Formats: sequence, C-alpha cells, structure tokens
Amino acid sequence: MGNSFICRTKKDTKDNGSRSKRIGRSQRKMLAEEEFLHRQALSMALHQHQLSQRFDGSMSRRIGSTSSRRHTDPLANTEKKVLESLENIKFKRVILIHGEGFGAWCWYKTIAQLEEVGLLPTAVDLTGSGIDLTDTNSVTTLAEYSKPLIHYLENLPEDEKVILVGHSSGGACLSYALEHFPEKISKAVFLCATMVSNGQRPFDVFAEELGSAERFMQESQFLIHGNGKDKPPTGFMFEKQLMKGLYFNQSPTKDIALAMVSMRPTPLGPIMEKLSLSPEKYGTGRRFYIQTLDDRALSPDVQEKLVRENPPEGVFKIKGTDHCPFFSKPQSLHKILVEIIQIP
Repeated sequence: MGNSFICRTKKDTKDNGSRSKRIGRSQRKMLAEEEFLHRQALSMALHQHQLSQRFDGSMSRRIGSTSSRRHTDPLANTEKKVLESLENIKFKRVILIHGEGFGAWCWYKTIAQLEEVGLLPTAVDLTGSGIDLTDTNSVTTLAEYSKPLIHYLENLPEDEKVILVGHSSGGACLSYALEHFPEKISKAVFLCATMVSNGQRPFDVFAEELGSAERFMQESQFLIHGNGKDKPPTGFMFEKQLMKGLYFNQSPTKDIALAMVSMRPTPLGPIMEKLSLSPEKYGTGRRFYIQTLDDRALSPDVQEKLVRENPPEGVFKIKGTDHCPFFSKPQSLHKILVEIIQIP
C-alpha cells in the first residue's frame, strides 16, 4: 500500500495549474450567478409577500374567504353597506359629460368603479369630440355641441331619471340640459365645471386665467381658423406642454400620455354662447359641486366664486387633485359621487 508518488513534468504541472485557475474562475462565476439569482428570488418573494399583505383584504372579499379577521374588516362592512344602500336607489343611470378637448375615454376609471357598485354609467362623446366624426369647426352652438346628451335624454322612458356629471366646460351642457329637461334629471354634479349663472358664457368662468373673451378672440395663439384666417375663429386647442401644466399637474404619466394622443380641438361657439337659465326650470334642479384644490386650469378661488354666486345644494372638495380628478384622484372622486347619489 504505502504512499504513491507520481512524477510530473514541468509542462504537466503548468497545464494543470492553468486548468485549475480556469475551473476556479468558472466556479466563482457560477457561484456569483447563483448568489445573484438567489437574491433576485428572495427579493421577488418578499415583494410578492408585501403585495399579498397589501391586497389580501380586497382579494379575500372577492373570493369569499372564511377568515374571521377578514369578515370583521371594517372596510368590507362599509363596502357592503354602500352596495346595500345603492341597491335601493331608484335612479342608477349616471351620464358622464367630458370637458373641453376630452371625450368619453377620459372617464374609463370612473366607469369601472361605478359599475363595480351596481350603478349604470354611460360616458357621452359630445359633438366633434372623442370618436364623434363631426368636424369641430362646424359646431357653432351649445345646442349642437350638446346634441348627443339631448338625444339620450329625449329617449329616456317617461318614468326614468338620470344623474348627470359634467367636467370643466361640460358643465355648460349640464346647465343647458337642466333648462330643457328638468324632469329627466335627478341630480346634476358639476366637477370643477362651468356652473354659470343666467346670461353668462362658459368662457367667462375661465376669464381669470385666459383674459377677457374679446382679448382671447383677438390675440390668442391657440385659436383655430377652420374657415380661413380672414374668418372668425372656429375652435381652440392648447399646446401640449401647456396642457400638461394646466390640466395634469397631479395626474399619472400614463393618463397624461393617453390624453396627449386623444384630445381634440374644442369648438369655440358653444363656450362663447350666453346661457338663458330660468328659475322655473334650471332653478328647480338639484345641483352639486365638486371642487378640485390643486387645479391650475380653474383655480380654487374661481370655483369658490362660482358656488358663492350660484349656490348649489351641496359642495364637496378633493385635496391634492388637478383639473382631472378622474385621473389624479379617481378613488376620492368615486367616493364623493357615490355619496351624492345616496343623498335622498
């Protein structure tokens, strides 16, 4: 037995050393990769655990968990009460009216949330807006601009009413509808909107930010002359960077990107038209106002002035939201809309 001794040449020793070094480097590389993969897996596992902790309550309510802790979750009880309350609401149709440049597309979050609680939301494209193919330059009156909304109201069953929600200059369409179809409207919700008084133009509400209507018509670089430069302007559209600052200062990036590729010019005629609103019709409507407190398009001071000069039945406020709460604060907006709908 004994110890064996193997004689190696100098070349053999050198080759073996090189192989050892290569194997050592290879093993170290493999170990490093394994360590990296291990850390990745651990990180993913921790992330998944955090997500499950964060969303466990809402998921368990959907799948009907038997956990006693989850059954006593106050949030679940609140949601249950809301659903039960809304089941007893007589009028569940909610018509969503967009503002200048927008379309029905801007309400996608609101629609999903309202449907989840059993309501029946419908977002309308006003004439020349969204996917409506009408040339914006041909829309010259508020009646023409509001035609899709009016058509909807005209075709409602006699015993049916709707809740109207209007954003920004879409508030003028709400006022127009309240004047012409007061019997069809259960409530009208003005969302940082142009809730004008009798004889006032929707544009007048924006005068603090844009200057007088006369000056805007003469000097604005955002005007569109659809019938030729020698003819009166037919519409307007802000430059994209300006829109981002005015409308979307608190909105998520993805929603801003959606708006940038979806917004269209606004017809000028409808927002320059003075509204004729009577106490007998418009004045009998149940109006509510939602103020947006970080709004750069329609400042909180202007919104406060609107509700002071033309008092609605109720005023609600959303903190930390820009001019588009359906993007920047969808949950807060949803909560307020549901609260308004539940008011007897």
